[in-house]
Amino acid sequence: MSETTIHHLDTTGLICPEPVMLLHKSIRHAKGGDEIHIIATDPATTRDIPNFCRHLGHTLASQETLDDGSYRYVVIKKG
Repeated sequence: MSETTIHHLDTTGLICPEPVMLLHKSIRHAKGGDEIHIIATDPATTRDIPNFCRHLGHTLASQETLDDGSYRYVVIKKG
């Protein structure tokens, strides 16, 4: 049984399309089942990250707005 790796991606201050481009790069370097924890400040990520997961088959395990107005996501790579 392989161990799940957690990857951290801070896209604070970046705007569309950069957060999703960096997520795509992180996904490519991750193994199936790995988690990518993302912090973002761009409101467009509330639409873009769920769409990215839906179109590519990854799991959006959580999505929340933090007290400071930033957004936190956990994406699990398919496979």
